[in-house]
Amino acid sequence: QVRLVESGGGLVQPGGSLRLSCAASGGSFAMYGMAWYRQAPGKQRELVALIRANGLTNYADSVKGRFAISKNKYNNAVYLQMNSLLPEDTAVYYCKLTSNVSDYWGQGTQVTVSS
Repeated sequence: QVRLVESGGGLVQPGGSLRLSCAASGGSFAMYGMAWYRQAPGKQRELVALIRANGLTNYADSVKGRFAISKNKYNNAVYLQMNSLLPEDTAVYYCKLTSNVSDYWGQGTQVTVSS
């Protein structure tokens, strides 16, 4: 069974940085891509960034130039470097893995941007 474990969330001041990590373990699959989503209170979950198996990336307009997604091809891990954080980046951030078997989600990690 595939399990995704996220880490790296926390409280940061506006303008600060955080790095989120997500590691996949278990199961047998071919990874098509990994992504970060976020969900703020009272809002729908939205895509933040994704990276395909070939390394191509996409970003939400709201985070372009501030966030960077990367992956480790050896252990199905994905990272999200978040710079110049804004209060509106406050949300629970979820990792998602898309594979030939199914889609898998992590449990989420809270990111709070506040002074």
